[in-house]
Amino acid sequence: MADAPPVQTILAQLSQSIRQEFGRQRRVMSFAEYLELVMTEPARQLRSAAQYLADCFDHYGTQLVRYPHGEIRRFGLFDCPWSGGEDQLFGQEQVQNEVYDSLRAMVREGRANKVILLHGPNGSAKSTFLRCLGRGAEHYSTLPEGALFRFSWIFPSQKTGKGGIGFGGAPGTFDLGASYAGLPDDAIDARLGDELRDHPLLLIPLEERGQLLATLPLPPSYPLSDYIRHGTLSAKNRAVYDALLASYHGDYEKVLRHVRVERFYVSQRYRTAWVTVEPQLSVDASERQVTADRSLAALPPSLQSVALFEYGGEIVGANRGFIEYDDLLKRPLEHYKYLLTTVERGELSLPSAQLFLDLVFVGSCNDIHLSAFREMPDFQSFKGRFELVRVPYILDVRHEELLYQARLTEAAGARHVAPHTAYVAALWAVLTRMRKPQVERYPSGLADALSKLTPLDKALLYSEGQVPAELAPDKARLLLAHVKDLWHESDGLPVYEGRVGASPREMQAVLLAAAGGRTSYVSPLVVLDEITELTRHSALYDFLRQDPQPGGYLDHKKLIEVVRQRLFDRIDDEVRMAVGLVEESEYARVFERYITHVMHTVRKEKVRNAATGRMDEPDVAMMMEVEKTLEVTGRPDEFRGSLISKIGAWSIDHKGQKPVLGEIFSDLLRKLRDATFARHKKEIARGVKDLMVALAGESLSLSPEAQQQAHKAIATLIEHHGYSQDSLRDLVGALAGLRYRE
Repeated sequence: MADAPPVQTILAQLSQSIRQEFGRQRRVMSFAEYLELVMTEPARQLRSAAQYLADCFDHYGTQLVRYPHGEIRRFGLFDCPWSGGEDQLFGQEQVQNEVYDSLRAMVREGRANKVILLHGPNGSAKSTFLRCLGRGAEHYSTLPEGALFRFSWIFPSQKTGKGGIGFGGAPGTFDLGASYAGLPDDAIDARLGDELRDHPLLLIPLEERGQLLATLPLPPSYPLSDYIRHGTLSAKNRAVYDALLASYHGDYEKVLRHVRVERFYVSQRYRTAWVTVEPQLSVDASERQVTADRSLAALPPSLQSVALFEYGGEIVGANRGFIEYDDLLKRPLEHYKYLLTTVERGELSLPSAQLFLDLVFVGSCNDIHLSAFREMPDFQSFKGRFELVRVPYILDVRHEELLYQARLTEAAGARHVAPHTAYVAALWAVLTRMRKPQVERYPSGLADALSKLTPLDKALLYSEGQVPAELAPDKARLLLAHVKDLWHESDGLPVYEGRVGASPREMQAVLLAAAGGRTSYVSPLVVLDEITELTRHSALYDFLRQDPQPGGYLDHKKLIEVVRQRLFDRIDDEVRMAVGLVEESEYARVFERYITHVMHTVRKEKVRNAATGRMDEPDVAMMMEVEKTLEVTGRPDEFRGSLISKIGAWSIDHKGQKPVLGEIFSDLLRKLRDATFARHKKEIARGVKDLMVALAGESLSLSPEAQQQAHKAIATLIEHHGYSQDSLRDLVGALAGLRYRE
């Protein structure tokens, strides 16, 4: 083993690495160097806070996500790529797009003139959304594309040059590239920072700034913000600027020698360009006079007589970024009335000054508080300054399952989590959020299909595009064509779908209780027991006090049994495949052959016989047998034509891709699969019984062939489906007792 390098070598290497990184990031520049950077990349350096956040959205890329209710853009920002996906936002693409569109609208307006207010029920991921946005901005600000700059004032020491800290010195007595920006600390008497982080270009007077902006190589129609075009220095910076300009008798270049341009980074921890205001806080900005501060006693005489103020508070800390008001409407109204004028004008009034802001205001609130706020007379004043973005509970079981899987893994620690554990919690939570369709809004044919939808049917339709098996093909197609209408049915209602139901926070308590558990692993059956316990406490949870509706909606206790049956459907499918008596490819192969013959029938073509190589007529008997199994009603030629049309529609949406029958016809394949299993039910039951014998450690009582098959099934279920020996024994035992009793 090689000897470790000495400490001095390590420190030298670290020093060199940090120095190189410091230089690469351009942490410190003179004003001239910064102006050169502006000329090189004006679009980056002239961004307002709203442009910066919108560019942050764009930086991490987008993808189109396909749902049964349509395609929607998802921003990679909310997948948290900088942390490997930790704490990512599941779903909520509509919210992402609405906030992004609001930011782009602010960019076009030239200023952030509204508060983006996220509203929804408790636990609907409002805070997660804002945390992703903030952490994304933090990471983006560390990249070259997201570099942000401020400036401070540097006053060199008496020994650095003649003439008293750079004032009135004889020409040529000091030259450091015409700037004090690079002076070391021991050559500086005073450094005056800027807590408001004014943009360095505000040091250029308005008229000259306008002329400069007109010469920059900006993209066509680049939206320059009011802050860049008309912004002015803060009162403290203006006082320093004016004093220096007077001392140098109008020599602007000498004033700029005192400017050090510094890079800064978005940081919630250090309250820099991202500040969260909790409901109990009330003071968002403040000021204090700092002229008499001993640390500033070394300022030039011409500045020691100027009243300088230091600004503080949440808004000051957030400037050049965004401020987040957590549960905004929980605060007394008087504590945020100032937002009306502050947001509208982009300025904040303090006793001694007006602060010119470059800031995006965002907030969150509960729907209950928003409803109460709407009833107040002052709401009309606020309405035009709020951009309301609704954040409902997740209605897609797949997203809810991913959320709970992450929580379960964390809560379980080293304990095994049985398959489908997160799924049963997610499914029940989503089912509690389902609203009964308003069938009176739809034509009679569609209304009839919607009236038969159970909460489970609706959840599967939303997440997988799966229609109820008992629906006739024509009604199934009609239902699929109107999923989007159903999804948006309650958008304009006060109690919209996704506002009421089990909260992820409540479900997290269920998962924690289950993970604390009574078995050597975390079981989906224990999760169902914990959900049952939760439903006994209706006094604690508003959603449990709702009256059940026809069709099983809002009947939360019965929904537990629906979820239990769905759990055993999944386990049953896995076990039936694992025992190997029925190959999954069997019914898939039959359906593929059926579709091939249907296509040739519609085209009036012959089919090549794979065995003989001859061109034969399509097999009508086989097609009719499959259609009988699928319970096709109506004319066969119309049904077959609809299948071809569906393949064509899919191909249009997936250009260049080979049709995936399992995706296009998942409902028909499910019917074929169920029919296939029904024909082999006795053989499957025997295989399940053998499997239970092997799991009990008594496989020697089986025949050699049965032993081999049982152990192969156990290996498949453990390796490919994620069971442990214990969870497999318990869950398959429960399945056998429920569905394979003799």
